[in-house]
Amino acid sequence: MNSPSSKSLINENQKISSWRIFFLSLTTVLLLVLFWNVGNFKQDPFITETLSIQGEALTGSRLFKINCVGCHGISAQGLVGPDLHGATEELSDKKIINQVIRGLTPPMPSFEIEPQSMADLLAYMHSLN
Repeated sequence: MNSPSSKSLINENQKISSWRIFFLSLTTVLLLVLFWNVGNFKQDPFITETLSIQGEALTGSRLFKINCVGCHGISAQGLVGPDLHGATEELSDKKIINQVIRGLTPPMPSFEIEPQSMADLLAYMHSLN
């Protein structure tokens, strides 16, 4: 009777383990990528509406002076919050809208704002470039 040696069984089990680890790791990475990007697949109606509106920089400047100067400075040069000159070159409009309405980076508060006002604020931010 020819039975496999314990050494060959150990080697075979290690090969199976290596493949399991590989596939589990691959599956984990794919799931993380999927969950990370799930926000990009759905369209937020507020963002869609805001991006469809033509904003006015002058009105946006007024909104900025009422709501934002305490942290970003009178000319958006940055104080507690960052300097916003060039922010629209670094970030997409969608990310800027999300930052404003959700306050994603503390101490930035979230703001309830109408789509037209958000479009005006975006127009003002684009004028800072």
